[in-house]
Amino acid sequence: MTSPESQSPESKDRVYRSAPAIAGGVMLLAIAGWLGVDALVSGQGRTQWLTLAVMLLVVPLVVAFTLRPAVYAGDDLLRIRNPFRVIALPWGQVAALKSAYSNEALTESGTKYQLWAVPVSLRARKKAARQEMRATAQARRVMGRDEGRGSALGMRAGQGLGRGGPEAEGPARAETDRIMDELRGLHEARHGAETAQGEVTVRWAYEVVGPAAAGAVLVAILLALG
Repeated sequence: MTSPESQSPESKDRVYRSAPAIAGGVMLLAIAGWLGVDALVSGQGRTQWLTLAVMLLVVPLVVAFTLRPAVYAGDDLLRIRNPFRVIALPWGQVAALKSAYSNEALTESGTKYQLWAVPVSLRARKKAARQEMRATAQARRVMGRDEGRGSALGMRAGQGLGRGGPEAEGPARAETDRIMDELRGLHEARHGAETAQGEVTVRWAYEVVGPAAAGAVLVAILLALG
């Protein structure tokens, strides 16, 4: 489940992160820490050095793909924090927000950036579609009974359905699809704003790439030395 958060009390940015990814990352880090500490305590010589190198490689990658991804949506800027890059997209540079097998932001120049923090769930889409079909069938049954009881009763029942029935909240949607709808609404409202113009900037996450690369080099050297 991907959930919106508030970045800070002073910030108006909406923050979206994947709760399942965070939970999975915490679990993987706990397992890696347990195995790593055990290997360091019980291992000897080369085993300890190899354990340190593997942890230096694995831990940044786990953090990058689970805890790190986030999407920050402000009035003027869409900031996408992916595993290895941070992309800052002024709304004026965003051409469209697309959803297929992944959620992507398409720039005016044609470049696509995937929103790792808002993953597409085909299972959630199917579940939402089933809920929508059940809600529609229930609404039709209620309306059919109301028509049989008379127009006055049907009007009162229809008003009650409008307040609390399946149609009150609109069609059922998967959570990540609702998030993309929110982002599209913000994009539509802010695309032409003067303060939402500017250049696209991309920054590599060297705080992730550096340790992971160092760990990979150390693992390769230790394995090569036998």
